[in-house]
Formats: sequence, structure tokens, C-alpha cells
Amino acid sequence: MGQALKPFVFLDLFDMDQADLHAMVASGGMPIHPHSGIATVTVLTQGRLDFDDPGAGTGTIGYGGVEWMSAGGGVWHGKEMSPPADVTRVQGFQLWLALPRDVENAQPQSRYIEVDGMRSVGPAHVILGVHAGVASPVPAPAGVNYLLVTLRAGERWTYQPPEGHTVGWLALARGAAMAGVRVVAGDMVQFERGEAPITVQASDGEGAVLVLGSAVPHPYELHLGYYSVHTSEQALIKGEKRIGELGRQLKEAGDRRTKSGTVPIFGPGQAGSPGY
Repeated sequence: MGQALKPFVFLDLFDMDQADLHAMVASGGMPIHPHSGIATVTVLTQGRLDFDDPGAGTGTIGYGGVEWMSAGGGVWHGKEMSPPADVTRVQGFQLWLALPRDVENAQPQSRYIEVDGMRSVGPAHVILGVHAGVASPVPAPAGVNYLLVTLRAGERWTYQPPEGHTVGWLALARGAAMAGVRVVAGDMVQFERGEAPITVQASDGEGAVLVLGSAVPHPYELHLGYYSVHTSEQALIKGEKRIGELGRQLKEAGDRRTKSGTVPIFGPGQAGSPGY
């Protein structure tokens, strides 16, 4: 589906209950891993995650907030957020975006934006792009919209893609809805190419929590590494070489854990603290 929906190339619905969270903390959390050529966008549909980063301060990402990480030419990450002790469930989506050619090997960017810093219109939090005249503060490439939407039981909502946004899809985290077909939690729906309005109606018995993406099609072939996506074989080789070099620097940097136990994102020019 990533080939059909590019620049959207990967979507993960993660869902951890209290036992999962305890096990994750006990095991040291997600392994630190590299990326290049993509941006990752993390939004929560339930629960909260704390961040503690010398380059970005401290805070909490909850429903409507976002972690944006544009890997560009290369970063290592995976432990930059952790669940507070009082949280018993964390659910959300991580989305990967293929970056345009002019930024796929550029300097990385990292942003944590709490819900108070985000904007919404109707039932939709504008995570990326511009919807109904409301712009997200996330510095994403132009031509991409990404919304987090909560519908009450029976509520009907229509999204009009901007001009040129002929790629469209949605995925449900909770509840059930009609979007041309019946969609339930865990489902992802790809729409036919075009700029036709997309109408979603939550089921009468329960509401629905979903994400929806639309975009101008990514004009390049996807060249895939294990953690990297680039627009050409040459760019992929450059990105994977860079993350290899960063991996060696990261090992030399030693223990980079903060007092709260998180590990900040590691990118170019860093010896032990973020350089964003």
C-alpha cells in the first residue's frame, strides 16, 4: 500500500495496556534504531507519553499532540518518550512519510508539540498541513494533510481534499464507521484517486477515532532500505552510509539517558546532546 499511497509509506497502530507498558519499561523500551529519507509522525489516540530532551525541553504528548521527526540524512532514535507511571494504556499511530528529493538527505529536524500548541477545526486536529483554512505548526513538506478525528456516535463528517491531493486514506483506532464501506478499529481504507469529498459517519452505537491522510502523489520511485526510504539508489546509499557513521558516533557517546530515563534523538554534529 505504501507504493500506492506514497508519500505515505508506513502506518503502525500501536496499543499497549498496563501489562504491556510494565513489560516495555522492564525491558528498557523500544531499541534505538536509525532512519534516513523519511519523517515519522507520532500521534496518540489514548494515554500520554512524556518527553525529556535537552534540545526541546520537557513535556507530555497526549491526544492531539504530536512528535515530528524528519530524519533527513540520518538519525538514531526510539527511546525519546516514555509513559508516565499513572498511565494504564497507550494507543496511537506512527506514520512514515517519504521526503521530497531536496530534503531527503538534509539536516534532521525534531519537534514535540503538546496539544495546547496544536490547532483543530470541528472534530479534526490538524496534525500536518492545512485543513479548512487552519494550518498545523508542524514543519512538514507542502502537499500533505494528516488529521486526527474524533466523531460522536452517529456523527457525520465530510473532508474536502485540497486541490491536487489525489491520494487519500483513513484508518480507525477505535469504534466503527461508514466511509463508503464499513470500517472498524484496526482497519485501513484506501480511496480511489481523485479530489472527491470523503464522508465518514460514526456508527449509531459508538463513536469513532480515526486518522485521515491526503496528499499530492510522491513523484519518485521508492528505494527501500531496512529503516530508510529514498528517491534514488544513490540517495539511499548516501543515507545508509550516514546512519552507519552516526551509529559509530552514538556508540562512542556512551550513556545518553536523561534523569527521566529517556534517550534524546541522535543526529549529525552530536557528541552527547541534541544539536537541532
